[in-house]
Parts: sequence; C-alpha cells; structure tokens
Amino acid sequence: MATVADLSAPSAPLEVSKMTKLQKLAALLIILGPESASAILRTLDPQALEAVSVEMARLPMITQEMRQAILAEISEVALAASTAVPGGMSFAQTVLEKALGNPQASELLDRVAHAHGPPPAMQRIVRMEPRQLVNLLRDEHPQTIALVASYLSPNRASELLSLLRPELRDQVIERLATLAPVPVEVVETVAEVLNRQVQGKTLRGLTQTGGVKTAADVLNALAAQDKNLGKAILAALEERNAELGQAIRQKMFTFADLIQLDVASLQKIMREIDMRDLALALKKADPALKTKLLSAISKRAAETVTEEMSFLGSVKLKEIEAAQMRIVEVVRRLENDGEIELEASPGNSLVT
Repeated sequence: MATVADLSAPSAPLEVSKMTKLQKLAALLIILGPESASAILRTLDPQALEAVSVEMARLPMITQEMRQAILAEISEVALAASTAVPGGMSFAQTVLEKALGNPQASELLDRVAHAHGPPPAMQRIVRMEPRQLVNLLRDEHPQTIALVASYLSPNRASELLSLLRPELRDQVIERLATLAPVPVEVVETVAEVLNRQVQGKTLRGLTQTGGVKTAADVLNALAAQDKNLGKAILAALEERNAELGQAIRQKMFTFADLIQLDVASLQKIMREIDMRDLALALKKADPALKTKLLSAISKRAAETVTEEMSFLGSVKLKEIEAAQMRIVEVVRRLENDGEIELEASPGNSLVT
C-alpha cells in the first residue's frame, strides 16, 4: 500500500522522454479530466488501478510541453495501430478533442499522420516526378488524384496541379480540401491498382489525409511559382463552393500579411529569424509593413537592419521572395507550435 511519503510529488516537471508508460498513462488521465479518466480507470484491474493512482498523485504540474508531447505520442500509437485495430484513429481523435478541442486536435493528428508518411505500398508512388504523375493520373477520378497529391510536399503537389487541365485541377483542389482521413487499407488498395498501371511507365505515391490546410499549402506554393494561376484556381473554387474557398483562403498566409499581426506575435517572430533575411525581405516591402516590422525589434537592431538594407544594393527579386518565404515558414512553424495565432481575414492570401 502506498504511503504519504510515497506520493510526494517531484519538485521539477518530468521529461516526457524519460517517463515510464505508467507515468504517461497517469498524465494522460489527468489531461483528459475526471469524467473521462474515471471511465478508463473502471476498466483496470485493482492492482493496475492502484499503480496508476499512485503515479497520478506523484506527478507534478503538467506543463504545456508535456501535454503536447504525451498527446502526440498517444496519437502516434493509435495511428500505428489503425491498420490492425479498428478505431485507432477514431480513439485518438476522441481523446484529443476532449483535451484540446476540435480544431487543435485535427491539426495535431494531421501533423502526426504526415510524420508517419505514406503506407509502404505508397512509397514508390510518392517518389515519382510530377510530370510522371500527370501521365499516370490524368484519366483518374479527381478524388484519386487528390489522394495522391495529399502525400506530396506542397511544392511538388503544386507542380502536379499546374500540369493538369484547368477543369480537372479545380475539382482536385476542392476534393483535396475536403479529403477526410483515409483508412490505410483503402490507400494501399488504390496504390496497388496504380502500381499495376505503372508497369511500363514510372512509379508514383499516394495519400494519407488532405484537408483545408493541405489545399492552402499547395495553393501557397503554386502561387509562389505563378501568382495568376493560384488566383485563378482559388477564384474558380469559390464560384463552385464559396464556403470551402473562404476556408482555404483563411488558411493561406504571406509575408505581406505580417502587417495584420499584433506586436507581441511579431516580436516572437523577430526573435526567430535571421536579421539578414529581414533586411533582404524588406528591400522592396510596403513602407507601412517595413515600419511595423522594424518597430517590433530594438532600436539598435532596427538601425542595423536599415544599414544592412542600404548595403545590399541591387538584389534579384527571386532572392527577396526567397527571404520572405523563409520568414513565412518561421511564422507557420510558430503557429503550429502554438506560439502565435494567425487571425486570418478574407484578404490574408497569396492570391488576393
């Protein structure tokens, strides 16, 4: 039987990587709250119930970092089990929604699914070049093409879309944005069919799960290559499905959209970026944006960036855009980590 001394909590938070499975289970039950935890505890035998209860009492305050890491690990376990245990992803979704709420749970599961990559049968397909994919997929249903595109990086997916017929491309973007998690068995079946078609051609790769954010990432990458094409695709989608088009538009973010962020968020961003990138990115930026970003750093740092800009001389537009894209990538990383929030508005888009 545990004593009071046994239950004394550690003075410092535990590192998740060093926690035992029992400690992680105890932490998960605390995160889920009394109602959900009690339902789970009722399924344990008396010995396991006491062991978990002891660990729950011993745990110190659970930090935000611990919470995120434990939920991510639980998601990965459920995802890995989903090929053999029906409901693995469903369980993970339910657990995360209780702990984080709907939007954040979906984003975390999306990141976990992407980290796992495509199922084995899809590996060859993913490595195909976009032009090879077009030859393979041009006569497939838009849903199949969307499935494949969701496993590609945004840049490669945007290249694939740019090579499709306009009417087919618009349908693929719409389906990509509404693509729900696809059972591994279904993905592998589709991959096998496509692999059989590939025999005299080349290899290609399939999808995991799409969604609005995936579609927005692809359109952002596409617009970076051809702004007019990205604009045309989004406009066509909004004509067919205004609500979906608006949802995609709100997930898109560009360097120019930084002007709409609050000072606290900008300060966090400024701490993460290279000041030379900032100088390069501001070279041809709107004066109002330039003023706002420089006001988010110290006076001395602002003077250094301004001086650096004057020394840059003539710079290729491609270099400026590359620097801006690196800063946008930092913004997206901070948003994914929960460090900042992007309050998107209808105008926040690469293709407005």
